[in-house]
Amino acid sequence: MREKAILRKLRARDPAGLEGLMDAYLPYVSAVVWGVLRGAMSPEDGEEVASDVFLAAWEQADDLRPGRVKAWLGAVARNKAKNKLRQTGRALPLEEDALELPGPDDPAGELERAEERALVRRAVDSLPAQDRELFLRHYYYAQSVKEAAAAMGLNESTAKTRLRRGRMKLKKLLEKEELI
Repeated sequence: MREKAILRKLRARDPAGLEGLMDAYLPYVSAVVWGVLRGAMSPEDGEEVASDVFLAAWEQADDLRPGRVKAWLGAVARNKAKNKLRQTGRALPLEEDALELPGPDDPAGELERAEERALVRRAVDSLPAQDRELFLRHYYYAQSVKEAAAAMGLNESTAKTRLRRGRMKLKKLLEKEELI
């Protein structure tokens, strides 16, 4: 079923629209969810998060736009997975490839995006280890400054200062590479 037909059925509250959406995007949504959870939860919890993503699509069908569905589902999946980890009080795992986000299906721009990701990764890697971890916790895993500081045993004001200095350093490095 084509995306426009799926959206039309979703907006009409036809269950076939939800079924078509799940047929088309369940593997993608599951990959995004497990990319965030990284084995920190049971398979049932991951399935619950994926189901919540499709429930959100059903409830917000009017917000979905043709050509933007995959991006919308990916963003919702990432946020719901992060929220699930926070609700259970589990620490967000920090992986070596934390900044390697999947890009949209565009072969022509994939090389450019890969180069940009590598430059951003090098810029983040140039931060001292503790600052790098704080930066990833706050900006990639969406932990509040308070949560990230507590998890790392830092004073909240110290964490804010380190984040500000890290942003300034990254901005200079990325301006030098003409990424911003």
